[in-house]
Amino acid sequence: MGKSQNKALIILAFFSIYVIWGSTYLLNKIAVMELPAFMLAGVRFFMASVLIFGIAKLLGKSLSISRKQFFNTVFVGFLFLSLGNGLAVWALKYVDSGFAALQISAQPLIILVMMWLLQGKKIQPMSMIGVALGMIGIYLLVGQKEILNQENAIWGMVMIFFCMLSWGYGSLFVSKADLPKNYFVNTGYQMMAGGLFLALMSVLVGEQWSNPLAWSFKVQIVMLLLIVFGSIVAFTSFNYLLKSVSPEKVATSTYVNPIVALLLGWYFLDEEITLQSAFAAVILLTGVYFINTKKKLVLFTRFRK
Repeated sequence: MGKSQNKALIILAFFSIYVIWGSTYLLNKIAVMELPAFMLAGVRFFMASVLIFGIAKLLGKSLSISRKQFFNTVFVGFLFLSLGNGLAVWALKYVDSGFAALQISAQPLIILVMMWLLQGKKIQPMSMIGVALGMIGIYLLVGQKEILNQENAIWGMVMIFFCMLSWGYGSLFVSKADLPKNYFVNTGYQMMAGGLFLALMSVLVGEQWSNPLAWSFKVQIVMLLLIVFGSIVAFTSFNYLLKSVSPEKVATSTYVNPIVALLLGWYFLDEEITLQSAFAAVILLTGVYFINTKKKLVLFTRFRK
């Protein structure tokens, strides 16, 4: 592969993790206004897993994994997708897509604190500044009267917080777990497990399932975009970039995704961007920058989108 072709692929991959992942907040918000949250997320990930397994077979990849790897991928799929994504999608019923993206951008802060509490990892001085800024940013974000006065907004914030805890613990587990070496196969098993758990959760909470043919054309298109681009193209781009450029460059999506989500929510859904939200975003993302500067955290924020 020539340098120019390789450069073009890198540019397209960055576009995927910047814009496509940033847009999934908007897409999920549109879909969850018509479909039950767990059903929506379950169908998305199960269908994506079927496509991923099909592509893997076409590429000649073996789908065989050990029993330990199987149980690990099932557990990770539950943490990342069933709880991490399912709760976030459910929360979008009650909060704006841009607000949810900003709150979730504090994920590195959650992981850092969990590493300190669960693993005894020392927090570096620069990272402590990041934690302090992140807490200030979150306080300014969630403390707005305009948001607190919205019906069930607090419930939405709480669900996103639990989603972040699940994602944080999953991130620590993945760093030491025995998982399939091929990331495509690994992703397929996680998405299939997560999709099946979400379907079970949907049944347990009494969600009403519907035939995809009965969905509005807009939601059908949104689901197609989430499956093909949000779940497959963007995640493949993410893994491609991890092998092609430095992790620090890949991590810049942490700062871009919330901005993309805010702008898309404002433009397509008329979501309000308050001055306090903008100020909170600057402080919060600055804190995340300080954390990422001194702490090499793997930003497992991908499946949630």
